Amino acid sequence: MPELDRTPPYLQVVQELRRRIVDGELSDGDRLPSVRQIAEEWQIAQATAMKALAALRADGLAESVTGVGTVVRSRRNLHRSALDRLERALTTGKIYPDNEYAVIKQPELTTPPAWVTDLFELEEGALALRRRRVTFNEDGPVSASTSWFPAEFAELVPALMQPERILGGTPNAIEAGTGRRGVAAEEASAATRANAEIAEDLAIEENSPVHVGRNIFFDASGGIIEVGESFAPEGRWKVHRKSS
Repeated sequence: MPELDRTPPYLQVVQELRRRIVDGELSDGDRLPSVRQIAEEWQIAQATAMKALAALRADGLAESVTGVGTVVRSRRNLHRSALDRLERALTTGKIYPDNEYAVIKQPELTTPPAWVTDLFELEEGALALRRRRVTFNEDGPVSASTSWFPAEFAELVPALMQPERILGGTPNAIEAGTGRRGVAAEEASAATRANAEIAEDLAIEENSPVHVGRNIFFDASGGIIEVGESFAPEGRWKVHRKSS
């Protein structure tokens, strides 16, 4: 039986079911445990179990289906955070669940924007490795993102310069090539409007509202391995998972 702590019981149920959805253990269309099953598994009142399922529906991650119960509805609404992607890559070797895939745009060594230059503490005009991707599911584009790496990673991790997905995950490839393992991520987010490039990637109108997240990945010594930006169209929920 899962152990409960001082967090309200219904939130603990919500956090665990969200984790299963984010990790891909529960896929779009899968049936969630019933109110009775949740109440028995966590030894909580059925009213508390009902509250947990209602919270998932309110987040856009589930819906009630007559004659079936509550089912996962994450395909259109879920946008994974940088920390979720890092943890999934390190634990499973995969960043994306089975129903998603990424198209890698042509990687290149180029001059990064000022905020990336500042984070990497580069001199003005110095180069960094840029790697863009668009993530899709059955319905079309899910998100568009750009990752920036130190320029020396082009030689140390040659796979980063190839327009293909990296088998085993980018974090594991970086660790193999540099000896640096990503262990933490920091992310800030905001609402903005899509420029021409992002609009094309996400198949939306230019100036449409989008969610943008800027992330930083750190190694064990606090050094920065990667920084990036990700964009998701309006209506997708970002779910943050906290590891114990």
